[in-house]
Amino acid sequence: MAPKKEMKCSFCGRGAAEVDQLIVASTPGVYICDECVEVCVDMVAGGTTGDSALKTANTKLAVNGLTIDTIPTPREMKTFLDQYVIGQDTAKVTICVAAYNHYKRLISRGNVADDVEIEKSNVLLLGPTGTGKTLLAQSLARLLDVPFTIVDATVFTEAGYVGEDVENMLVRLLAAADYDVEKAQRGIIYIDEFDKIGRKGGANPSITRDVSGEGVQQALLKILEGTEAHVPPKGGRKHPEQKLVPINTRDILFVCGGAFVGLNEIIEKRTSRGGMGFTSDVVTKNSQEEDNLLSLCEPEDIVHFGVIPELVGRIPAITALKHLDAETLLRILTEPKNALVRQYKKLFEMEDVALTFAEDALREVVAVAEVKRTGARGLRNVVENALTHVMFDIPSYDDVTEVIITKEVITHKAEPKLVRG
Repeated sequence: MAPKKEMKCSFCGRGAAEVDQLIVASTPGVYICDECVEVCVDMVAGGTTGDSALKTANTKLAVNGLTIDTIPTPREMKTFLDQYVIGQDTAKVTICVAAYNHYKRLISRGNVADDVEIEKSNVLLLGPTGTGKTLLAQSLARLLDVPFTIVDATVFTEAGYVGEDVENMLVRLLAAADYDVEKAQRGIIYIDEFDKIGRKGGANPSITRDVSGEGVQQALLKILEGTEAHVPPKGGRKHPEQKLVPINTRDILFVCGGAFVGLNEIIEKRTSRGGMGFTSDVVTKNSQEEDNLLSLCEPEDIVHFGVIPELVGRIPAITALKHLDAETLLRILTEPKNALVRQYKKLFEMEDVALTFAEDALREVVAVAEVKRTGARGLRNVVENALTHVMFDIPSYDDVTEVIITKEVITHKAEPKLVRG
């Protein structure tokens, strides 16, 4: 008999740890779980046979009621993302298709007549800071109503070293799912700063111990592909007497994001756009040129950057996000459902005060944020600095009905105008 960890239902593909009971058939290596038995009983009782019965079984055996009809289409996903993320259409299309195919993959495992196994399509988002990488993954998880967690790759180290084990990301996802293992196993994990775990020295292994680089990549291999990990229910280090929680990662969608500073130079060399020696032109590339280079990224470029080939092979969907120009930043200020201006207006409304931004004030916010070169993140810093003093004073006033923000307020040359009633 095969070891218990290798025993899987021959109909739905669930492992022994995912069901209450596995029934062993007389044929070696063939099993059926208690949930599939219930479906078969319902089929017989209902008198359904042939193709219709098989289709009914496949629907019920899908993923806890998840069917092809209940998954939002890629176009519907993108329409939802458009409400929260301005621009970045190419990245939206890539992540929506990857998510849609991921959930179709879960459903296909319930098809007892299909022996084609669809591999998981994890996603890698490339792009400068503040371009919406995290927000894309966050908004997608909100739409699909699945547990979601963000982890920072820079805190991970090899097992046995000071830092966090890679498996701790599963603990965070489990907590986001209210410790419902089955729900957590269909969640989304966003790995931020993914480029920071590149091997030191790029493609050449480091002479010294690289505890936060290649070692972490090796630990990520099986988790991204799909494995059963045993994690402490509350996180931290494992110890012999601790009760561990088994989590299967094969149905968890991983979205990795990073700025990958210097990757454009690697792509430029591969595409033979650059020169060497005294004949080369030393120029500073503008944002559009950098975007064009990143859009040409191939897996081999990521490998040359310092990510091991095995790990790159487990992230088939690679897409680049573009720099945000002034007009896009202006739209980000006002258009999304959670737009920054709307957030601050909400804060003032709670004090029964209206907040009004002049058009030139909004454009000045964008101009100052562009200098900081931190993308959309820079917008909040500029607005916060301009409003801090008035937000300090407003709760103490009982006769202010409106606060007007002009360009001079953003440049700290004037105080906000207070309308008293």
